[in-house]
Amino acid sequence: MKIKLIILILLISTPLFSQKIGKIAPDKEPEIFPPNSWGGEIMFGEGGFGFGLFYKKDFSLNLAGTIDFSVSETKDEREIDYYDPYWGTTFTPFKVNRAFLMPINAGLQYRIFAESLTENLRPYISAGLGPTFIVTTPYEEEFFTAFKWAKMHYGLGGYIGFGGYFGESKKNLVGINVKYYYTNLFGKGIENLFYQYRKSFGQFYISLSLGTMF
Repeated sequence: MKIKLIILILLISTPLFSQKIGKIAPDKEPEIFPPNSWGGEIMFGEGGFGFGLFYKKDFSLNLAGTIDFSVSETKDEREIDYYDPYWGTTFTPFKVNRAFLMPINAGLQYRIFAESLTENLRPYISAGLGPTFIVTTPYEEEFFTAFKWAKMHYGLGGYIGFGGYFGESKKNLVGINVKYYYTNLFGKGIENLFYQYRKSFGQFYISLSLGTMF
């Protein structure tokens, strides 16, 4: 009889004890980061290096809006660089103009796997759209001197991509992303190589983002 009474007491007390433990150790609430951030990006693309600036505004835990501007060189995929051992320089046969891509995009970032990953890694997918400006300069002129003959071209572009932010700091923002930019120019397009005009083209970029949150 005493054994049965002890078992009954244990059965009744077990769920009560479990509830008390649950109250003592609740699920961790998601970290709330400052809603605004801005900073710079170092870009590595098919056409070379570039740099950019960005501003990010969080609308919710998973959704944010972005505005970004970048400058990078864009090249025709048919361009081939050669090395001149006599002069110690590189040159590109049949090249007419250098071209610098300058898009301004408004976009969205959507955080993924927020419930299954820690705050130390915050991956996202992104997309953006906006006007694109391209400056061309004559290739036969010295790099900086050539800007005397710079010409502006206009178009519309956008990107899709994915990336992630790292660390639990609520002051410094560090991340990396991969984006595919697509550009469609108005008018005739740009001439990188003799009589070879580019009007619509795309290219990949890998970017390192460094910024501050506030």
